[in-house]
Parts: sequence; structure tokens; C-alpha cells
Amino acid sequence: MRTMVQDAQAPLRSLYRETPAMAMVTDHARSCGSDPSDPFHSAVEPMDGCGVSVPIGVHRAVGGLHDAPTPGDMLCAALAACQDSAVRMVANRLGIEILDLEVRVTAQVDVRGALGMEADVPVGFQSMTCDVDLKVKEGTPSKLLESLRAAAQRCCVVQQTLHHPPPIQTRFTTRPLDSARTVTGPTKTALE
Repeated sequence: MRTMVQDAQAPLRSLYRETPAMAMVTDHARSCGSDPSDPFHSAVEPMDGCGVSVPIGVHRAVGGLHDAPTPGDMLCAALAACQDSAVRMVANRLGIEILDLEVRVTAQVDVRGALGMEADVPVGFQSMTCDVDLKVKEGTPSKLLESLRAAAQRCCVVQQTLHHPPPIQTRFTTRPLDSARTVTGPTKTALE
């Protein structure tokens, strides 16, 4: 018996085998804060143009109010959402009945790096933990559950991206009133 995921993916797998270039997709998001003078609040729009806006705040550990999800919270949310989706889809393909699923992601960062206080403290999370709490139908073979665990970790795009980060290019475009200039490349900022 074919599953929902198998039915949805079968034509895509066939297409990607015939035309690998069709498998390349682009995800995107944009910031859409309404008050550029507010250093502690903004918003992001995943899938820019979809009409969904998520408020973003700044963590109190770097001077913010922490009254909205921070960018770090959003990174944790992206990993939790991706791992959740991977578990659900792989379980469906394997015929495993999920009764309950929660994915909790925690991340630790030493903010002295972001504040530019200590040159030897890196900017960024020093550790992340992804806990998957899964309840399945009684009698599910342990070998099948091990296959689910391995495949769900391998198929989680966000987790694999964090394990093997791609190069990131940041472009700044400044727009004075009468012209625009783009500055590309790595930038370093000394924070006081």
C-alpha cells in the first residue's frame, strides 16, 4: 500500500531523475520592519509576498527587550520545524504510525562575541541540541524506528545545512537620496 508521501513524491522523483536541474529550489525571506529607528524590533516575512509576518525582537542579553522571538529563536524554530517535517514524512514513507511528536531545539551562545567584547569568543551559537520526542504505535519494530531516526536526520535540510554550512555572501546596498551604491564582501564591525 502506497502512502501519502510516496504518492506526492513519486512524480517528483521521476522528474528529478530525468531533469536534475528541476530539483534546485530557492527559499527566501525578507525583513519588513516598519520603524527603522527602532533598534530592538523588526519583522520578517518568510516566503516574501506570502502575507505572513513574524515579529522579531532583540535578546535582553544584548540590550533588547526580548518581547518577541529573537533571530536565534527563529533559527531554533527553523531546525525544529524541519526536523519535525522530516520525521513525519519519513515515518509516513516507512508506514510508521506516529501518535505524538514534539521537537525541541535549544541553543547556547556566549554573547560577549556578538558584543565585540572578547576577540577569542566566537560570534554565533557554540552548541545546539535537537530533542525529538516521538510516540509511535505499540509494536513498531525497533529496527524500523532506527531507520526512521537515521533517515530523518539525513533528510533534515536545516540540520544538514548547520552541519555543513554553505558559503554566505552579504551585499549591502546604501541608498542616499540621489543614488545607490552596492558594497559586496565580508565586513567587520568593531562594536563598542
